[in-house]
Formats: sequence, structure tokens, C-alpha cells
Amino acid sequence: MNKMANRGLRILCPNGHLGFAPTKEGSFALGLEADPDLIACDSGSSDCGPVPLGSDGTASPLAWQTHDIELMLVAARKLGVPMIIGSAGDTGTNSRVDRYVTIVRELAAKHGLAPFKLGYFYSELSRETVRAYLVESAILGLDGRADLTEAELDATDRIVAVAGVHPYIRLLEMGADVIMGGRSSDCAIFAAPAMHKGYPEALAYYYGKVMECASFCAEPYAGKESIMGEITMEDVKVTAMLPEQRCTVASVAGHAMYERSNPYYEYFLGGHIDMRDCVYEQLTDRTTRVTGPVYVPAEDLRVKLEGSGKVGERYVGIVGVRDPYTISRIDEVIAWARQAVIDRFGPEGWQLSYTVYGRDGIMGPLEPNRDRPAHELCVVVQGVAPTAEMAEEVCLTGSRQMFYARLPDVKGTAGGVAFLLDEVMKTSPSYRWTLNHTMRVKDPLELFPLHMIEVGA
Repeated sequence: MNKMANRGLRILCPNGHLGFAPTKEGSFALGLEADPDLIACDSGSSDCGPVPLGSDGTASPLAWQTHDIELMLVAARKLGVPMIIGSAGDTGTNSRVDRYVTIVRELAAKHGLAPFKLGYFYSELSRETVRAYLVESAILGLDGRADLTEAELDATDRIVAVAGVHPYIRLLEMGADVIMGGRSSDCAIFAAPAMHKGYPEALAYYYGKVMECASFCAEPYAGKESIMGEITMEDVKVTAMLPEQRCTVASVAGHAMYERSNPYYEYFLGGHIDMRDCVYEQLTDRTTRVTGPVYVPAEDLRVKLEGSGKVGERYVGIVGVRDPYTISRIDEVIAWARQAVIDRFGPEGWQLSYTVYGRDGIMGPLEPNRDRPAHELCVVVQGVAPTAEMAEEVCLTGSRQMFYARLPDVKGTAGGVAFLLDEVMKTSPSYRWTLNHTMRVKDPLELFPLHMIEVGA
């Protein structure tokens, strides 16, 4: 990838989820040698589940986040190119954006970086803000959810709106050298700088879709490796930076269909792209060229909301089963233990779940081999209740009573299960997704306050 006068915009993406596992430095260094015009990375996902959002925490260690930001920041300032990170700190809440802004300031001081402009925006919304919008028009449920109700809003602890390209474009227009974004559409992080430079919306959004998970669009599989994308007025090209990887027609097309109910559509604030007529061409051994996506503007401007609410405190127990007879009647064992909890606490006011690994722990009712369990099982027991004391007892009862379960034809007294630990373990509180909805807005920037500061020695 040598520079040419008619080249397009090149973006280097080092990681599909910044901080979730550390960026591999070798392929990132090769990407820096390939003359990127910008370095960008997504740092958020709802794949982590509702706990990080609801608790305003993170699923990624601070050390890993700092490692990845440091790689990107030092390289971007050395090359004199912009740097963008979206959905800061797994969830994109205000505190996660502030954490990333602080990391950037500390790294700038550590490395004695020349002054630069740091832009950032927030995505978090209060319940009362959402309630005011709910009064104006319905907040529509996604993926089969009912429309938002006041009761479900009241059960929500924290809400983020999912930004589109608009705050990124505005901050670039304001001269930002580094941008830290709140919760954002994955593709917006890459589409925004392309649209800022005047590239077509359809190609820009496709560019964002194929880039956002970094080396997941390449083969063979290798996580946290860098890729380089290039957009022109006619096409998008994507190249694997790890020498052992290739961006092929199959790998790129497969990733374009990734994580969606309809494999041909990618939705974002302001519309969607239709990828049914995309054409994929193997340009070189490691580069695939794509043409043909179509941009479809939305008739109604709606922003996606994500919300999480606390269910209760949680304890976890781990129970092993090796006895073949107990394995064959594991549901009876679980029912016995559950009944013991009902006898102690009554039928309501707590939750108890059993995940049976070795039978259907991964796929649940979709498991086709459910009637052929493994020769040993691991049962993970989760007890949830309003207080930690009650949750501990719910979980302990639901675990330990598996040992005492009475099964027909059993004459021994040793029990049919074993415990990894006699006690149960306190873990994060239990949260659930309360909002997966879209809300009508008049302006795509109205929910995303923008800020600009100068950083550097």
C-alpha cells in the first residue's frame, strides 16, 4: 500500500473491541507502515450483557483499555493523523467517556505529546429525559419487544442513546485531532470520517460495517489483529495486516452479514444500507474489493436506546455430576432443590436458575443432543434476590439440596453430586435489558452533547 495521488481514505483498525482483549502489536505496527490517514476503533458492545451498563461499570480491565489507547494515541500523534474511539469503555456511558478522556490526558503527559484538540461527546440519558420524549410519541420496541411503558422505564437504572455519524462529523469539522465517543453505532465510527471527506453515504456506511470488528473480516481466524480499509468514490477495499491472514470474498461477505436478523441490511441513525447487490472481488491475495451497497434514508428519524435495570443481588454455585444414574435424572434433582427453596422462601421474590453444561448449557432448548448428555455434567446455579443475604441462601439451598435429592432406586447415602466449593460465590448483581427501542428525534445531534478541549504538554 504505497501512497498515490489518487488514493482514497485509509483507516487502520487495530481491534474489534478496544480493551476487551489487548490489541496485537505486530500487525498494528505493519498497519502504521502502510500509511493510514486515520486510526479508529470501536470500544463497546451489548454482547457484554446488561451488567456493565446497568452498574455503570466495565467488562474490560483498565490496564487493557490503557494499553490499546496508548498504542493508538502515540502512533496517531506521531503520524499526525486523527484518531477516533467510539462507545467508550464497553457501554459508552458518561463515566466511561470521562475515563477515556482522563486516560488520554495522562498518556499525553506521560509521552510529552505536543498540544492537540480532544473532542468528545456523551450519550447517556436520564429516565426523565426519555419520559418527556415518551409523552410526545411512542418509543417502539425492537426484535419483538413491546413498546416502552412507564413501568419498564421506571425499572431502568441507566440508558444510553446510540449515536450515528453526526457527532463525529461535527467534531471533525471543529478540528478535533482525537475523538472519544459515547455509545455509537459501530459503523458510524468509520463512516463518519469518510462522509466528512465527501465519500458516498452508501460506501461510507458499508466501509464502517466491514471495518468495525477488525480482523474478524479476515481468514483464518485471528482475534485482535489489525486491518486496513480504503474507500474511494467507487469502492471499498479491505486488507489484512497480519501476514498470515487474508481478507477474502468469503470472509468479507460473511462479516457483512454478521450480527443481524436480516443479513442484507445494516441500520443506523438516519437510515440503513441495502447490501443485496454488493459485488465482491478478490483484488489481491489479502485484499477484497466491494462495490454496490445502496443507502436508504429513513422516513422517520429514530435513535436506538439501550437500557438496563437491576434485578437483585446474585450468588453462584458450581455443582459437578459424574454418577450416570443422577445424570439420567438431573431434571428431577434440580426440581428437588428448587422445591426446597420454595419451601423456605415461598414461590416468589427470588430467582433460581440452573445451567447444565455437558447437556444443553450453551444452546438450551435448541440443543439437538439434549437426550445424550456427557458422562459428567457441570451445573452452574445462580440465585438472585433483593438482598445479598437472601441471594446467598437461595443459591446455597438450590445448590446443596442437589446433594440430598431423593431419587428412586438409590440406596446409598453418599449423594450423587460433588461441589467445587462448599460455599457459593458472590458475583455481580443481576441486571436485565429493559430498553431495546427506538425513539423519534428531530435532530440527530440533540441527544449527544459535544465538548472540545486542548490536551498536551
